[in-house]
Amino acid sequence: MPNPWRKNEVAQIIPKNNPDLRGKAGCWAIITEVNDFSCTVQLYDGEYQAKLENLKGLDYSNEQQEMVRGLCDRLTKLYDSEMEETAKAVLSSLGRIDRPWLTELEEGLLQFLEEKIV
Repeated sequence: MPNPWRKNEVAQIIPKNNPDLRGKAGCWAIITEVNDFSCTVQLYDGEYQAKLENLKGLDYSNEQQEMVRGLCDRLTKLYDSEMEETAKAVLSSLGRIDRPWLTELEEGLLQFLEEKIV
């Protein structure tokens, strides 16, 4: 069975037995590379290898997927493994929201981090 994913699609992480994805359940994943039996995906905190069983499709329109890609780009630009744990927690929470947009409060938190970190 060929790999059903395409580059730039948005998926959701299901860690199952992948130790590299532990703690990433529910995170948005942007497909950056499609291989025979896996994909390279971009999460808020870096790139990971995910088997097909670790990816779940999201019923998002093309416009909604574009919104998620934009949010993921913003989160990725901010993330640094040396940043304060509170900032990491905010980025982690924003990277796993189960909708393709941010509320006014969430957008305010992200803008605050962008102003302070960048």
